[in-house]
Amino acid sequence: QVQLVESGGGLVQAGGSLRLSCAASGRTFSTYNTGWFRQAPGKEREFVAARSGIETLYADSVKGRFTISRDAAKNTVYLQMNSLKQEDTAVYYCAVRRIGISSSPSDYDYWGQGTQVTVSS
Repeated sequence: QVQLVESGGGLVQAGGSLRLSCAASGRTFSTYNTGWFRQAPGKEREFVAARSGIETLYADSVKGRFTISRDAAKNTVYLQMNSLKQEDTAVYYCAVRRIGISSSPSDYDYWGQGTQVTVSS
């Protein structure tokens, strides 16, 4: 069993930055691979970024602006978000799965509760 808790969301102006954190308990991120997803009102949950020990994957919409990373000592995965745009406004979720990385939400086993990111003009 894995418990995930996201934090770091908030209100930021377009062009600004935020860093989201996903803290895990129960199992370490060295055992699981992590993904970040987001869901805007009225839209389906969409892939943002994912990482394993050997590779990372980004959605085209965030490539070059967002970076996923891990601090093994803190058992925490981060999503650094730069050059934020209004269309990045959504609830952001982290999730984990055992084998490989995937851009499909249905492939992930455990989810956090989400953290709201709002980008204003």
